[in-house]
Amino acid sequence: MIRQAETSRRDISSEGWDARAPAGSFRGKARGTVAALPKPPLEEGDLRYRSIWISDIHLGTKGSQAEALLDFLKYTECDTLYLVGDIVDGWRLKKSWYWPQAHNDVVQKVLRKARKGTEVIYITGNHDEGLRDFAGHFFGGVLVTNETVHQMADGRRFLVLHGDAFDAVVKHARWLAFLGDHAYTAALTVNRLVNAARRRLGYSYWSLSAYLKHKVKNAVEFISRFEDAVAHECAERGLDGVICGHIHHAEMRRINGILYCNDGDWVESCTALAEHADGRLEIIRWQDLTERYELVGKTVPATVEPVTA
Repeated sequence: MIRQAETSRRDISSEGWDARAPAGSFRGKARGTVAALPKPPLEEGDLRYRSIWISDIHLGTKGSQAEALLDFLKYTECDTLYLVGDIVDGWRLKKSWYWPQAHNDVVQKVLRKARKGTEVIYITGNHDEGLRDFAGHFFGGVLVTNETVHQMADGRRFLVLHGDAFDAVVKHARWLAFLGDHAYTAALTVNRLVNAARRRLGYSYWSLSAYLKHKVKNAVEFISRFEDAVAHECAERGLDGVICGHIHHAEMRRINGILYCNDGDWVESCTALAEHADGRLEIIRWQDLTERYELVGKTVPATVEPVTA
């Protein structure tokens, strides 16, 4: 469970807390001056959960936020780690090889967790579909499977799968899926160029692909249909909820009595789904944690682009 800041309300008040000042700041003795409160430190393994789900890392592409994921894996610990598909982007690697050290470090970090006792389960996705023939096998202590059922600490049972089986484009028009992949990659390239210019001008991060997802009618309808289809399948199996990835859109909501959870991605959003010791579920937004804590020994500066899902 995430640690709470150790500073008490009384301590803050004695330093001149002012509700009108920005969050995370206090008004000093010199009238009108505002200073930032120090962030509580966060050290390796400080964030403890029962289970964690991450997906859509797309290792092997330039868009993968591997450095941010390395820090996430460093500061979190769990009994079970689910890798919910599209961890390695086989589609992209077939076209051109791109594998920097940070991507290799992510693989090594996951294998190290498995060696130290974390149960690691790799759910195959469409971009790493080559692994589907190896379902039921262990590699380096990591179980590969196409789907599974997870039982929460409170007894609820959740279907865990990548979700591409409910994407009509991937299932019935693979050529269109490949075309969409190229379009998404192009959007990420434009996104990096636009935000490089925005940073020079002092503006915050803005996501082109997230804007299109939320504003373009067809994209919004696609996400809604996808969520409904996954939830319907879960209900047909008599389960309480479903956890998936695939659409790069972190979400947790009820659909006709089924708790639908999507853990997002590590290309833009940098989000994960986590189960607390009592079975409660939470979407972890890495950017929020970097703003809340001082990361001790972080791999890269805490400048992960804000959550867009």
